[in-house]
Amino acid sequence: MPSALPASRLPAAPRTLIGAARQRPCTLVVCRGCCCGDPRKHPGTDHAWQLDRLRAAGAEHGFQVRTTDCLGPCDQANVIVVQPSAEGRRAGGRPVWVGFAMDDDCTDEVIGWAADGGPGIAGPPVTLELQFIRPPREARVRSRR
Repeated sequence: MPSALPASRLPAAPRTLIGAARQRPCTLVVCRGCCCGDPRKHPGTDHAWQLDRLRAAGAEHGFQVRTTDCLGPCDQANVIVVQPSAEGRRAGGRPVWVGFAMDDDCTDEVIGWAADGGPGIAGPPVTLELQFIRPPREARVRSRR
């Protein structure tokens, strides 16, 4: 027997997340392209130590850390993208780009935010918000597909 409700009024089918998407943790994407992580551009920053520290904190607190080639905004190096967990994404969290992420305070704040759940779960430290940057145009277009 057909439904008495028009198709536009039928309740939406429940979404079932499968595999890794159901449990994906907060992820830090650390730029290590042409400028970020380059000791010639930023000689006073220990880039390897920062990455080691982020990875150790990720192992301790359950978030992921990965590196990538150039993310684009080289004039705002070092760049870290804080991606929400699956739970954070369902709660409305979206990736947040952090620029000028070179000092210990910034690293501590990124670690603390990711450990607390990241975008959609926990609010960022106010001082870290001052370092939020807009992603390059091609990243914004790609994320809408």
